Amino acid sequence: MGGFIKSEELQDSIVPTDPDFYRKLLDHIGNGVYFVDRQRKILYWNEGAYRLTGYKAEEILGKHCHDNILCHVDQLGNSLCRGLCPLMASMSSGEVHEANIFLRHKQGRRVPVSVQVRPLRGADGSVIGAVEIFSDNSAEIDAGRKIEAMNRLAFLDDLTKLPNRRFLEMSLKTALSEFEVHKDPFGLFVIDIDRFKQINDSFGHAMGDKALQEAANTLTGSLRPTDIVGRWGGDEFLAIARNINPQILRELAERCVVLISETSVLGDDETRFSLSVSVGAALSRPGESAEDLFLRADELLYQSKAGGRGRATTE
Repeated sequence: MGGFIKSEELQDSIVPTDPDFYRKLLDHIGNGVYFVDRQRKILYWNEGAYRLTGYKAEEILGKHCHDNILCHVDQLGNSLCRGLCPLMASMSSGEVHEANIFLRHKQGRRVPVSVQVRPLRGADGSVIGAVEIFSDNSAEIDAGRKIEAMNRLAFLDDLTKLPNRRFLEMSLKTALSEFEVHKDPFGLFVIDIDRFKQINDSFGHAMGDKALQEAANTLTGSLRPTDIVGRWGGDEFLAIARNINPQILRELAERCVVLISETSVLGDDETRFSLSVSVGAALSRPGESAEDLFLRADELLYQSKAGGRGRATTE
C-alpha cells in the first residue's frame, strides 16, 4: 500500500547522497532526460536521450537549445528551438508544459516524440531552469508486430522496412471497395524524392539507399498512425489516408514536404546532405479505378516537380 515514510523512519534510513547515484538512476530509465538553466544551456543529458537522438552527452553538454542541434519542429514544421519552445514556455509560465513534436536524429531522420517539461526552482522559489523528459511517440511495438506480419506474407520492402508495392496495391483496392460502400473518401499520396539520381551519382548508391531509409522513417512519422505509407518503387512512395477531407489532405501533404526538408542523411565519413520531396495528392471519386486515381495523383506530383520541386500539389 502506498504512503509516505515517517520523519523518524527517514532519519534511520539510508539516503544516498552521492550525485553519481542519481545520474546512474536516470541513465537506467528508458526516457530521454536533460536539464537546462535559464539561458537554456544543457547541463545534463542522460543515456535515454542518447538512445533516442544518437547524440552522446559529450556532444551536447554545454550547448544551448538555440544552437538548434535537434532541430525541434512542431507538427506543422515550425521551428521551435529558436522560438517559444516547450522549455521556454515552462520557464516563462512556471508550469508543466507538454507537447508532441519532432526532433532530428543524428542520422538525419525525423523522430516523433512526446515531451513533458517541468520548471526547476531555487531555494527562493524562483525558476532557475527546467527539466525535459521525452519519449518516442512512434508506437514501435505495434509497428514491430506489423513488420513481422508483413515479413511473413512477403509484404515488406527489404530496404526501407515499409509495406511494398504488392501490399499497397491490395490496400488501394480495399480502400476503393470500402469507398464504394460507405462513401467516405480517402486520399492517395504519390511522394517522390527530388533529384534522387544526383544523390546516387554524387554520393554513391549506399548513400542513396540510406536516403531512402531516412525518408521512409520521416514519412512514417509525418502521417497519422491510421494512414498507410509504403515504397511504390525506386525513389517513389505511396500513402493511403482514410477519414479525410480536402483540408486534411493538404495539411498532410505539406507536412510530409516540410518534415522531409528538415531531414538530412549522415554518411560514415560524416558527409551530410539534405533531402526534399515532391508530393501529389488526390481524393477518391465514385466509380474510379485504382489506375485512374493513381494517374490523377501522379499528375499532381508532376505539377509539384514542374513548379520547382520540394512542394505539395493537391486538389
